[in-house]
Amino acid sequence: MSEEFKIEQMEAEVEEMTSLRYLTKENATFARTEGGFVSLEFDGKKWERVQVIRLFPFTEPNQFISIRTVEERSKEIGVIEDMKQVTKETRKMLEEQLNLHYFTPIIEKIVDIKDEYGYAYFHVMTDRGECRFTINMGGNAVVRLTDSRLIITDLDENRFEIPDVFKLSQKEQRKLDLFL
Repeated sequence: MSEEFKIEQMEAEVEEMTSLRYLTKENATFARTEGGFVSLEFDGKKWERVQVIRLFPFTEPNQFISIRTVEERSKEIGVIEDMKQVTKETRKMLEEQLNLHYFTPIIEKIVDIKDEYGYAYFHVMTDRGECRFTINMGGNAVVRLTDSRLIITDLDENRFEIPDVFKLSQKEQRKLDLFL
């Protein structure tokens, strides 16, 4: 293989990896598969199953939706700049996938938090019912998104949200003080 061909091939691969392709209702066709997944036809290619990922899940949940291959080292196929740019049927299908991927129960009440051996054991009431989970005290398990909004990630990488810490009772807020 000539050196010039290798450079051209590398340049083509870099261009492919760094180019941003926008998906719209005019150029992309999404469909539900028999197994309940989402497939995509775009740019003359068909993917039998794709991943649907929010690029800005907390600040722009309905904009900049990345559509990727499902392999372990997934590649981005394209981006939906705004969910308004796809059909209602497609939007519904993609939102179902996003809701599965970003399942985040809302913590409505903190029953108890115990701190033992570097772990915190939470007992909470969520909008989905009673729940117990564990976080690592030394990690970044509790992230403050705003002055009042928190995301808590447990050891199994499940996410829980407290939309407004100040709506919790004083007693519940004191239990959380250890993490803020």
